[in-house]
Amino acid sequence: QVQLVETGGGLVQPGGSLRLSCAVSRGIFYYNIMGWYRQAPGKQREMVAMLTDTGTTNYADSVKGRFTISRDNTKNTMYLQMNSLKPEDTAVYYCNAVNVREDAWGQGTQVTVSS
Repeated sequence: QVQLVETGGGLVQPGGSLRLSCAVSRGIFYYNIMGWYRQAPGKQREMVAMLTDTGTTNYADSVKGRFTISRDNTKNTMYLQMNSLKPEDTAVYYCNAVNVREDAWGQGTQVTVSS
């Protein structure tokens, strides 16, 4: 069973930046699609950013131009660079890795944007 571990969350002021990391216990190249999702209190989980193994990216409209998803196959790690953070970005952020056999999730990391 693959393990995904998110790190990098925390408290940041509006306008600030954070970089989330998702370490994958198995080779990251096994996964065709990797993504970041978030869930705010009282809301459904939503897609934030996705990255395919061919390099195609997709972002939620609310984060376009502010967030960047990337992966480092040599480190088996995926990243989410978050800039110009807003209070509405406050949520638990989860990483996800998908191939034909697996749909794996991490345990989540809390991001709080507040002054």
